[in-house]
Amino acid sequence: MKLSFHGADQGVTGSCHMLECAGKRILIDCGMYQGGRELAEENAGAFGFDPASIDFLLLTHAHLDHCGRIPLLVKRGFKGEVITTAASVELARLIMLDAAGLQEEEARYQMRRARRRRKNQDTTIEPLYTTLDTLNSLDFFGRRAVYDQPLHIAPGIRATFIDAGHILGSASIFLELEEGAQSHRLLFSGDLGYSGRAILRNPARPPEVDSVVMETTYGDRLHKQLKPSIDELYEVINETVGRGGNVIIPTFALERAQEILYFLREGVDNKRLKHYTHVFLDSPMAISATQIFARHPECFDADTLQLAHDGGDPFDFPGLHFTRETSESMAINQVDGGAVIMAGSGMCTGGRVRHHLKHNLWSQRNSIVFVGYAARGTLARRIIDGAGHVHIFGEDIPVRAKIHTIGGFSAHADQAELLAWHAQTGNPKTTFLVHGEEKSMHAFAGKLHNMRVEMPELHQSFTL
Repeated sequence: MKLSFHGADQGVTGSCHMLECAGKRILIDCGMYQGGRELAEENAGAFGFDPASIDFLLLTHAHLDHCGRIPLLVKRGFKGEVITTAASVELARLIMLDAAGLQEEEARYQMRRARRRRKNQDTTIEPLYTTLDTLNSLDFFGRRAVYDQPLHIAPGIRATFIDAGHILGSASIFLELEEGAQSHRLLFSGDLGYSGRAILRNPARPPEVDSVVMETTYGDRLHKQLKPSIDELYEVINETVGRGGNVIIPTFALERAQEILYFLREGVDNKRLKHYTHVFLDSPMAISATQIFARHPECFDADTLQLAHDGGDPFDFPGLHFTRETSESMAINQVDGGAVIMAGSGMCTGGRVRHHLKHNLWSQRNSIVFVGYAARGTLARRIIDGAGHVHIFGEDIPVRAKIHTIGGFSAHADQAELLAWHAQTGNPKTTFLVHGEEKSMHAFAGKLHNMRVEMPELHQSFTL
């Protein structure tokens, strides 16, 4: 049995790990690197293995940094089966098609630039993968995993998907392995949520295992508590709208958008939001994701289920506008104040939020509220780190708006939750730390006493 690491190794994005057991090769996730230009080059580089040699891909959840290179994997020869939960199938389809569209658009833009510079009309720039490549990859999604129901993957390999409480359909994956006289219990955390959040259930208790591969996104810090974070959100909105400004919330389309809508609805219902406010969900993907949520109540916690059963809509309230069309999005920029604008992407690496930042960052009346993780090299991280000016669509934009970072809405477990989850895995022989910046991983490793801890480098292999 061998375990190798091909993404999110001493970094936060690009999750991709490979298990070799009983003559089979199994990938856990195949995600996209997100961040600066050098990471875009990593996406186009070799996987570190032959895609045609992979028999199965087990997908923990549908965030881009976990599923975003599946179309490229298929394009380069993968012919195996992708297995994940029903909710993740729907969300991954949405995420990957959106990514393909963005790459096609970027390729066209870069090709126009190259032709203008070189005056060579034969210049061709190809996207990483196309919409057609993505549609082809969907043909390889096979069995749907159901939480806590073991799946026979192949002789000697059994997989159980366990609710990770991170986003809709997210899972940790428990593998029971046999090869000859050897047996091994291996657990991949995927991305873990935290207890007591809205909409989704808490992460399920993991089994005791021999080895665990564990995310450490927030392995070096504690989050704010959720209630003070909700209070802070209401306060920022009330103050900003009260002075005639707009609130821009760069929003991840999956989970974060729905969670913020949930709390805005509560704020309207209990009159915590003092002014009548127009709220724009300016993200076709987030709108579609919200509709997918409604189709998967099996993932909801008890309170959200009860609300739905009583005829309420967890994500709707007076003043809410869904803007799918580009013309509707452009019209929002004529709103001079009194609006909350939620738009993707959460790290400001693309999408409509960049237009809204261009039109709002320069004014002291406005507020920008970050409610999620911002990786190094992203526009969001530069703004959070205090940049005085940022470059957007070829223009130098001064940062005069008030910048707020509210950490309690994170979909990731913090250090305390990660440690508590790890303690439930028993006393694993080896803990592999992935999906975190080096500082975070080292801080978390320092909390794991009297056990073997590995922080794999890219393409590093281990014998189980």
